[in-house]
Amino acid sequence: MRLLERLLGKAGPGSLEPGEYTDPDPVRSAVIRQAGAVLLSYPDEQMLSRLGQVRAALAEVGADAALVEPLAGWLTARDLHEVQADYVQEFDLSHRHSLHLTYWTDGDTRRRGEALAAFKEVYRAAGCALDDAELPDYLPLVLEFAARVDAEAGYDMLQRYRPSLELLRLALQEAELPHAGLLALICSTLPGPSPADRAAVQAMAGYGPPSETVGLDPSDPRLLPFSPVGAGGGPPDPRGSLNGEPDHGRR
Repeated sequence: MRLLERLLGKAGPGSLEPGEYTDPDPVRSAVIRQAGAVLLSYPDEQMLSRLGQVRAALAEVGADAALVEPLAGWLTARDLHEVQADYVQEFDLSHRHSLHLTYWTDGDTRRRGEALAAFKEVYRAAGCALDDAELPDYLPLVLEFAARVDAEAGYDMLQRYRPSLELLRLALQEAELPHAGLLALICSTLPGPSPADRAAVQAMAGYGPPSETVGLDPSDPRLLPFSPVGAGGGPPDPRGSLNGEPDHGRR
């Protein structure tokens, strides 16, 4: 039994059993995941300077680099301050596009606290120390860990919370945000095709047809489609890095 399962038990509704770890092209997966770690982070000059490297690496491993071209344009077509303001609006101030995997399934509940503690223990077991301000389910962090530290443990986290990834992908697609293509590329590193719609994601995650969505904003069906939560604010803003690796966000 692998560590994440020992810590959290068998996957319940809202998550998946990762199954046996296999990857027919681990180099491609690592490159795509590291590209996701870079391009989903808070945009700054350092990130923009790495765009060419990211494109070249994706092309080298045969990934569909065209999926990230709309995002590259979104990042570079305007003044950086405007891009940063849009990023904050879409990913920090709005819960609709949360980059925290367990938030999609658990909201601000004790169950989420247990999942976050388990993520942190997985990092510790691999010899990684997190910044105190970091939430361990922050997607760029999970992707970097899977790409650069422990592919199998990273796969377990990504596949267990595959429904969260797919819901984020669909939410970005519906909002016509260019990050949707990058999420599609990230999901392509995991087994099987992506679900076509939210109902298919709920079926994947062990739920029947969706009935009523209960969350922090009941008018928004993209928010917390799995777990009811009480009123309150969203998750803290996690910024930091693994073992001193490049910072994924604002200070």
